[in-house]
Amino acid sequence: MKTVLFVCTGNTCRSSMAEYIFRDMLNKRGDVKGIKVLSAGISAFPGAMASPEAIEVMKELGIDMSPHRSRALTREMIEKSDLILTMTSEHKRQILSIVPQAENKVFTLKEFAQMEEKDILDPFGKTIDVYRNSAQEIKEALEKSIDKILAISEEEKG
Repeated sequence: MKTVLFVCTGNTCRSSMAEYIFRDMLNKRGDVKGIKVLSAGISAFPGAMASPEAIEVMKELGIDMSPHRSRALTREMIEKSDLILTMTSEHKRQILSIVPQAENKVFTLKEFAQMEEKDILDPFGKTIDVYRNSAQEIKEALEKSIDKILAISEEEKG
């Protein structure tokens, strides 16, 4: 079982949207097993619901994110994950300051998707259109990188 971990600041917007979008993509592919998908926040308050705007935008995509509760990023999560995809280069830097040995498995989502190196900006506290834009950026990056992520999970089967 391979673990993919999405990381942002509070785990109520970007990383949780990435987790739910990616799970939805895996479900639509059907026979995709062996991947555990998680999200966490570097400064998360554990147990918080996703922001109402994030829930609404996910609903527009046909995804129910209402069960989500935020998780705080831990050293153990970093160490146990096979791939860590962050929303910004600052998140990546912070993870590497905690666990420098994670260098080969931590990327920004857009970096991993081989898109222009740009951060996915935090929509928290902004309009629903900003949330829609963030969700679209996340979805596009995941569409570009899903095969690469699945290849990592296949390595175990060898």
